[in-house]
Amino acid sequence: MPVDVVVVGAGLSGLIAARDLRRRGVEVVVLEAAERPGGRSLAETSVLGSRVDLGGQWIGHNHHRLAALADEFGTTRYVMHTGAMPAVIADGHPLRLWSPAMLSAVIALLLLQLVRFSGCADRSGSRVTTWLDRVPGRARRLLEVVALVSWTDDLDRMSVRSMLTLIRRQHGLLTMLSTKGGAQDSLVVEGVGTLVERLAEELGTSLRLAHPVTRIERDDSGVTVRTAYTEIRADRVIVAVPPPMAARIHHEPSLPDARVALERDSHMGVVYKAIAVYPEPFWRASGSAEMILLDDPGCGVFDSSPPDGPGHLCVLVGGPEAEALDRLELDERRSAILSALAVQLGTGVLDPSSWHEKAWHLDPHAGGGYLALPDLHADFGLPMSAEPIGRVHWAGSESAQDHPGYLDGAIEAGLRAAQEVAEALA
Repeated sequence: MPVDVVVVGAGLSGLIAARDLRRRGVEVVVLEAAERPGGRSLAETSVLGSRVDLGGQWIGHNHHRLAALADEFGTTRYVMHTGAMPAVIADGHPLRLWSPAMLSAVIALLLLQLVRFSGCADRSGSRVTTWLDRVPGRARRLLEVVALVSWTDDLDRMSVRSMLTLIRRQHGLLTMLSTKGGAQDSLVVEGVGTLVERLAEELGTSLRLAHPVTRIERDDSGVTVRTAYTEIRADRVIVAVPPPMAARIHHEPSLPDARVALERDSHMGVVYKAIAVYPEPFWRASGSAEMILLDDPGCGVFDSSPPDGPGHLCVLVGGPEAEALDRLELDERRSAILSALAVQLGTGVLDPSSWHEKAWHLDPHAGGGYLALPDLHADFGLPMSAEPIGRVHWAGSESAQDHPGYLDGAIEAGLRAAQEVAEALA
């Protein structure tokens, strides 16, 4: 039976697009390859009853779309507990702010910020590792870990041009790396994953899980969207999955060369996330838990505990160091991470009430996180093109003009795609 619009992908961007169209009276079907909605958002319930986000979780200080969605569903936003600045830990000891390594890293970041403000883009396609090689000693390691946690890419595969573009599009280094007042400002007690669950509930039977789209055929009168189980005829289709994952879909007729290149020459980031849950955030009695660990594995650590408890410690590992964790058993991974934290926070950290982890690069449907990134010599960057191709429209966080790669950008892209389709149907 034909419908007006098929949305491919039930991540936040696709769900927002579908809901917006339904509110306009448009008949929509959403097809999702995974057996759950949410895409790169995923919430679980700890043994203590708290909700933990294993995917995207933060509301930046100017992420007004995501904040509005959280408020619409009556969830509770709270500012993350943070100190003046994260501790930087090397060989089990904090580096002093005035140490040579810290000063060298600050100088390198300031120079990078100057390049960003100057509008200069690296046109040589040189690797981020080439830039890092100019930075001495521990300062290089600090910048490496910050880059891995921030962008989750293999830095030998990432160009300086892409790095500068990300910094510019994500509102500068200070915003990207800041917690309070920055991109990691606030969280949701019920979990951001709860928001996508409620969006999915609104769609009801219009959402079909475990329906990977294999083929999209377009002609002058509409589109035919095929899965292994069904085919649906529609007037328009919105593809709301990251370009590398969209490359799995065969199009007839073939997509233009520029779109093929976008899907072929991009890749998903590599990221591992873990959250340890405790009866209370006991570490606050002696200080802040926010830190950057330079030892193996290098990681970022955040105190994401809700206001009334329990205690949540969030750990992010990016790039090749996240892949290295894949070779360990679960107990070995947990021990490697918590043993490093215990040196700073006390032995109580070794015995969490529950442990939650997700290697996003091993998820066959998400493909990785936090976002799709251009290959080293790709001639495009962020935001990635979302120019409609006939009756095929594109959403997804990577195509957002504002905050690409963030949850707020996913909402922007979904609303933009829905507006395009609504205008075409009018």
